[in-house]
Amino acid sequence: MLTIFSFLQGIYRFIKKMAVTVTKKMYRTAAVFVSMAAVVTVITLTSSGFGTGGRSVISAYAETVPQSLEEDEEETAPEEMNMITEAKIRVELTDSDSRRDGQLFAGSILERDVRKKQAMDELMKAQAEETKLEFVRQEEERARQEAEAARLQAEEEARKNAARTSLSEEDYNVLLKIVQAEAGICDEKGRILVANVILNRVRSSEFPNSVTAVVYQPSQFSPVSNGNINRVKVTEETKQCVDRALAGEDYSQGALYFMNRGRSRSGAVKWFDSRLTYLFEHDRHQFYR
Repeated sequence: MLTIFSFLQGIYRFIKKMAVTVTKKMYRTAAVFVSMAAVVTVITLTSSGFGTGGRSVISAYAETVPQSLEEDEEETAPEEMNMITEAKIRVELTDSDSRRDGQLFAGSILERDVRKKQAMDELMKAQAEETKLEFVRQEEERARQEAEAARLQAEEEARKNAARTSLSEEDYNVLLKIVQAEAGICDEKGRILVANVILNRVRSSEFPNSVTAVVYQPSQFSPVSNGNINRVKVTEETKQCVDRALAGEDYSQGALYFMNRGRSRSGAVKWFDSRLTYLFEHDRHQFYR
């Protein structure tokens, strides 16, 4: 009995050992195929652009799978080890290519950003230069306009002074008073027109050749007849209008007479209408020649 039992026990150990060995072989074979499938999948994902994420998966798997296999390294077949080694090499090569591609991509982005910044800097520099040039042009134009205005003003003052010097001080003061007395309530053009008529008479052979003589000629101007010419106060505006007339500003069309029809005697109005040529009316004054 003891011998039979020992024999059966030996058979049982042999069968158990064989079962364990077969199971380990099956596990290693299955693990190798699963490992290879995973490696191929990860390499495919990495080549499709998973970048550093794909590399982490590869690294994790490459480090995990061999540990389970190394527990029984002495029983792993050489061809299985070659397959695992080849998978490691492919993973490392793929990881290196991905890192190189990532560096090239990052470099291209950096270069693009640098070029974009350089282009923006150049544009801003050009705009600043254009703004500066425009400011200089505007300043030059403003200076030119101011110089032109000063030149015209100087010429105007010269004409006024020349016109004034052609009159004696007495004639100038008489001209101011008659314009103030006749047209002090009129607008600028109305005052200039009265001054024009006085100067037209001075230049005409039909009248005296001085302002004072023209103004004080008998029965010509009512402010002289009623003495109002000596009571008026000449305003600055009247002075400017007289100076403009002396400088050549003339709206009179050669008029030698004017009257305010509503304030004139009927005999004077009749004489104007029958003896003179009507030209125009401005600010209640009618002008004749």
